[in-house]
Amino acid sequence: MKSLLVLFYQSVIQTTLTKVSKILSTVFKMSEPNCKKARGDGNKTVVLAYSGGLDTSCILVWLLEEGYDVVCYMANVGQDDDIKEAEDKAIKLGAKKFVCLDLRKDFVTENIWPAVQANAVYEDRYLLGTALARPCIAKGMIQVAKEAKAAYISHGATGKGNDQIRFELACYALYPEVEIVAPWKIPKFYNRFQGRNDLFDYAKKNGIPLPVTPKKPWSMDGNLMHISYESGILENPMTTAPHDIYQMTTDPKEAPKEPSTIEIEFKNGVPIKVTNAEDGVTKTEPLELYSYLNEIGGKHGVGRIDIVENRYIGMKSRGVYECPAMTILLQAHLDIENLTLDREVRRMKQDISVRFSEQVYRGYWYSPECEFSRFCIDKSQEFVAGRVILSVYRGQVYIRGRESAYSLYNEELVSMNVKGDYEPTDALGFIKVNALRLREHQRLRSKITANQK
Repeated sequence: MKSLLVLFYQSVIQTTLTKVSKILSTVFKMSEPNCKKARGDGNKTVVLAYSGGLDTSCILVWLLEEGYDVVCYMANVGQDDDIKEAEDKAIKLGAKKFVCLDLRKDFVTENIWPAVQANAVYEDRYLLGTALARPCIAKGMIQVAKEAKAAYISHGATGKGNDQIRFELACYALYPEVEIVAPWKIPKFYNRFQGRNDLFDYAKKNGIPLPVTPKKPWSMDGNLMHISYESGILENPMTTAPHDIYQMTTDPKEAPKEPSTIEIEFKNGVPIKVTNAEDGVTKTEPLELYSYLNEIGGKHGVGRIDIVENRYIGMKSRGVYECPAMTILLQAHLDIENLTLDREVRRMKQDISVRFSEQVYRGYWYSPECEFSRFCIDKSQEFVAGRVILSVYRGQVYIRGRESAYSLYNEELVSMNVKGDYEPTDALGFIKVNALRLREHQRLRSKITANQK
């Protein structure tokens, strides 16, 4: 009897497993066309964010080994790279196609200007030069991927940094069905290439051109907004950045002995005109305006910072940055904003700006919350208009004057020489009401202290 029950249950289990197997097989067959569609109908075209350097050149050849058709993509956001040299190198190594998009103007108007409106600063000092460029680069990358009908994108960002997060969050937001091939997070890749020496050996074996001169002992990332330096000898927070590391700015000690005085005109919180008071040079086109401020600030050594910051992924990192134009614009915008913005609106806007800066740093530019932040900040800038006079001199920005048709500054009201429409005795009640909490706090605390003795 017992054996019959065992046979019965075995039969039931086998029948059930057969039915489940058939159901799963049917499900997989039904879903297979959708998977192929999401993966570009079975194609293996990948768009690689390409710089032409050692890492992405090795990744290009490795992707070819893995059976991908590689489209190399570069975004011109003002970095000092030889684009033609990078293109020739990519095609020589086997890339199916090379695409470079000139995104400099888009970078200024779509990413930098909102940051100016926001007074965007991460952790009180970092002006977000790399973080603001990533959504611009990713947007262009997705455009190229869709035009190439690519099912994959790839990049050379490591698994420890912020850029992997920024690139991938932006790409998933703009192209939800895309698949990301991130070699430095694939065990097959990072177990094979455990350091730069392994990459150099791989490059030699595969005919990948190596740098003519030894790489400087730090990592650099540049665009028209800034240059960042990190890694290598800079990983020790006590190591002073070498004198010759800086490329955008003059050492303030060697800057001109006379300041440069400029006037910046704002509309809706955005700079629309820059005029040099010395020679009358005027810039109004966004890219030219920003580049000119880089030139002025760089000449006077403005915009250098050396900081330890908190990466989103959970570790601290040390970075050295140069950001001349944005440093000038931040000071000028803060000044015209204080002149034209209501006190309580400004307080609320500051709170949103802190959140916005964190959203940008963490890669959430294309998130609904960041879109909402930009909307609120843009609304706050409706009457932030006027002109600011400032001097740039030996690493510093000095505000000299400001005016606006929307100014909330009432000279007569605030004057020490004119009474104006203000009754000084009103301040008595104002102070008494605000002092009530302080007086009660002290009275009650004193009473408790006295009883304890």
